Amino acid sequence: MSDETKPVPAATFKVTIDNITIDVAPGTTVLNAARQIGGDVTPPAMCYYSKLQGSGGKCRTCLVEVAAGSTADPRPMPKLVASCRTTVMDGMVVKNITSDKVKDARAGVVEFLLLNHPLDCPVCDQAGECHLQDLGYNHGKEGTRYEFKRRTFEKEDIGPYIQLHMTRCILCYRCTYVADQLTNKRSHGILDRGEHAEISTYISKAIDNDFSGNMIDVCPVGALTDKTFRFKNRVWFTKPMDAHRNCETPGCCGKTTLWLRGEEVFRVTARKDEWGEVQSYDGKPGWICNTCRFDKKKTTDWIVDGLTSINRHSVISQGKYPGLVMPKETITEVMGGRAPRLLMNIHDESEVNKPNVHLSELNGPADSTVFD
Repeated sequence: MSDETKPVPAATFKVTIDNITIDVAPGTTVLNAARQIGGDVTPPAMCYYSKLQGSGGKCRTCLVEVAAGSTADPRPMPKLVASCRTTVMDGMVVKNITSDKVKDARAGVVEFLLLNHPLDCPVCDQAGECHLQDLGYNHGKEGTRYEFKRRTFEKEDIGPYIQLHMTRCILCYRCTYVADQLTNKRSHGILDRGEHAEISTYISKAIDNDFSGNMIDVCPVGALTDKTFRFKNRVWFTKPMDAHRNCETPGCCGKTTLWLRGEEVFRVTARKDEWGEVQSYDGKPGWICNTCRFDKKKTTDWIVDGLTSINRHSVISQGKYPGLVMPKETITEVMGGRAPRLLMNIHDESEVNKPNVHLSELNGPADSTVFD
């Protein structure tokens, strides 16, 4: 077949998600196509992380129903599919929040994730920014049918800055992908199988490299926490501020979020986007090094850019205002330029109060010696 007669591949595919049609590039997953639409159309994801190659397909929270496979083959897929691992086809029709099957399956997945997860949100540092909290609130059920003993693990220090609380882990594998793709040598992984599976270090080795702190940022629950921030403050009592510095560590973007209480920096994290993932700069993920995260805890170490934009529905955004705007005073305009105090001065009209007596200067309560 000559070059002139070869079929030209389509530049974009049309995909319909919850009755909204968009054009996406070939090879785009259903989840990323839904993220281009945004809002409630986007399936939740606990294990998928667009900045980590190979992530996804573990938690099953992003299951969707494919009502039509493509224009060429409009048959529906027989089972729900993971949107993070399913690529779109031209003419594909997907149901997410418009499918009762998806809602029921997602509620079941949330119930499975919470089987062994401890309900210790009041003492967990991840509370307020926990993806599992959001998932359970938005897609879970009111109660659980689980009546058996939950599995528990001992807390483990896996380095000078990170503590592992395996009891809270949902085995999303994100931290192992960070160690594989950001560091020179991974010293932790998944041990054992089934209900005994756990994340731990090999032969009790401590995790010590320049980018190990990014495992804290990618963890969707409170399994990996910052030991320099543990139990020091609640995240919603702190004010997130975007800041940057000229970091000399190769691979560090130097752009961070400072979590302040007054002028004190309680913790430093990478900047996050609306999906809870690190923001990208110049086409690269904005990972930060441990020097920026753990050692630079003074505002003088940073150039503060301004208040971090937080979704107004998040508990972190409560009481955070970029600037107070006073309402315009209109009484003077309405009353033809007369000041309000002239309208409210009742001394001359009542003939009771003594105009030369100021109530704020009285030593005690006002009585008959002040007023007739």
